[in-house]
Amino acid sequence: MTFRISVLDRSPARRGRGSAQALRDTVAFARDIEGLGYHRFWVSEHHSVPGVAGSAPTVLAAAVASVTSRIRVGTGGVMLPNHRPLVVAEQFGVLESLFPGRIDLGLGRSVGFTDGVRQALGQGREAAADFGDQVRELLAFFSGDQAAYPGVHAIPAEGLSLPTFLLATGSGADLAAELGLPLVIAPARGERAMVEAIRRYRDTFTGTEPYVVVSTSVAVADTREQARRLLVPEAWSTVYSRSHGIFPPLSPVDDILALPKTDRERTRLDDIVASQIGGTPAEVTDRLGELVEATGADELLVSTSTYDQSARVESFAALAELAGLSVSA
Repeated sequence: MTFRISVLDRSPARRGRGSAQALRDTVAFARDIEGLGYHRFWVSEHHSVPGVAGSAPTVLAAAVASVTSRIRVGTGGVMLPNHRPLVVAEQFGVLESLFPGRIDLGLGRSVGFTDGVRQALGQGREAAADFGDQVRELLAFFSGDQAAYPGVHAIPAEGLSLPTFLLATGSGADLAAELGLPLVIAPARGERAMVEAIRRYRDTFTGTEPYVVVSTSVAVADTREQARRLLVPEAWSTVYSRSHGIFPPLSPVDDILALPKTDRERTRLDDIVASQIGGTPAEVTDRLGELVEATGADELLVSTSTYDQSARVESFAALAELAGLSVSA
């Protein structure tokens, strides 16, 4: 494998463990991931999700950066419609000043999943429509070229250069191309749609060189069934959220398999697991190769979660071995 591999952690809560433990698990996991030789470690932004503790990505990124020394640390991503660009620029200026050369700024356009969350954030659905202008304003605060607010400076961000990524599907890939920014994309609408968005991004890119990061879930184990068991907890929480409107904390796989399920829930669970990359080392190597060939990805961003934290680390260790990553002491 000749592409980079990085990790996105959404700080999943596990049943009976609580959100505070989930955040501590993220920080501990970051240390493990750095030791395995991965390129980046990113955290995410979700609000009022019982199964996800990561609601303040800049704060969590600071905690991760403080306990690591080599790996790049960033956000996948800060949901810019929820924040003023000036504040985001200032926060990342602080991060880059404290941890120079290690901070990535990943930006998304989500405005919350429910009306209540959007109201609490002070944003409506329409806020996402201004995402392009918000990104331009944010970049202008870093460059010092902004003219919208005379005399206003994003200190200490102004003059700093941070790698800035756009998390995008569909038209978001077009914005990344227009602004000359790296693209982070997942097959949320299917692999064919993702490949088409990547093609448009490359064809219309206005910067120096396009850069594509493909996000996916990967589980490596001795057998295909063991890998499937690693993927089931998060997949079931996704299925449950579609039926009940709430993404719950992850549960042990045996408890999930013993639950009574409707035919639709069983089908959805099987479909989600099948859409992810899981299996033996040889099987995962083949599927990752196919994914990179189809997308031309420069980097993979792996976002696998499961109930058993030690089993997750073992899976990422196996993936690191497949990728030939350099393990540090």
